[in-house]
Amino acid sequence: MTTFGATSTTDNVLAGKDLHGKRVLVTGTSAGLGIETARALAARGAEVVGAARDLAKAESATASVRDAAQSGGGSFSLTQLDLASLASARACADRLLADGRPFDVIIANAGVMAPPFGRTADGFETQFGTNHLGHFVLINRIAGLLGTGGRLVNLASAGHRFADVDLDDPNFETGAYDPWVGYGRSKTANVLFAVEFDRRHRARGVRAAAVHPGGIRTELMRHMSAADEDALIGSINAAHAAAGLPPFVFKSIPEGAATSVWAAVVAEADHVGGRYCEDCHVAEVQDGEGIRGGVRPYAIDPERAKALWAKSEALVGEQF
Repeated sequence: MTTFGATSTTDNVLAGKDLHGKRVLVTGTSAGLGIETARALAARGAEVVGAARDLAKAESATASVRDAAQSGGGSFSLTQLDLASLASARACADRLLADGRPFDVIIANAGVMAPPFGRTADGFETQFGTNHLGHFVLINRIAGLLGTGGRLVNLASAGHRFADVDLDDPNFETGAYDPWVGYGRSKTANVLFAVEFDRRHRARGVRAAAVHPGGIRTELMRHMSAADEDALIGSINAAHAAAGLPPFVFKSIPEGAATSVWAAVVAEADHVGGRYCEDCHVAEVQDGEGIRGGVRPYAIDPERAKALWAKSEALVGEQF
């Protein structure tokens, strides 16, 4: 089996792959990684459904995806989804269920990073509500559309190292808000959701994995100033130097989306199911300080994953 790494691109990973007959849902297809993920899959014949909050923006931003689909024999369509609104997540699920066609893969790619404090339409802290709870409702409602051999890929982040989930104060109602702690909690939630989804669905042949795409300059960084970015990279490089690792390097968007498509359609299901992946491989458990490779033990703790699932059901008022 070919070994891929940090500099592998979507086209490297999918070389020679025929995805005709595969149907894939990708959230967040109006920018960056979502567009590249959709393009790479559609170019190899997949039928890709992109979900985006702003359909007009997504329509104009995805011309390259439609071109790739046309030349590769795939297809691309859009559906509206605002993950900061449970009503929108439920409406999107209802449309997909009414359509009735199954999916082979769901890639939960959309997200927000380190915004000022805010709340979603339902009153949840913006990052936890958007990155985790919106996807939690959408994916669980359409889980039946994933048949045997199906996969869920949740985009998490090395940012999960900033914080474990806080099941007592998920919305910062008692604790002071820190945008990076909020981001860390939401990304840890993305990993834990994959762990528990995998446990619940693997007996029927459906698996789930979480992936860290790497550091990429995309619209996700819109809430960061140049000083914020310099400070973050400085802290990463200090941790890297202490661990004897090379300095941090930004990935290109095709490199960033490679781990998503690798986990979705290339890696063996049993190899990635219930795991956290980075740089096109399953990450090792790594408990050291500072942001570097690997996954924190709390993010793949099966008991923590069950507890988050129960808390999430209570918060959204729905049991799955």
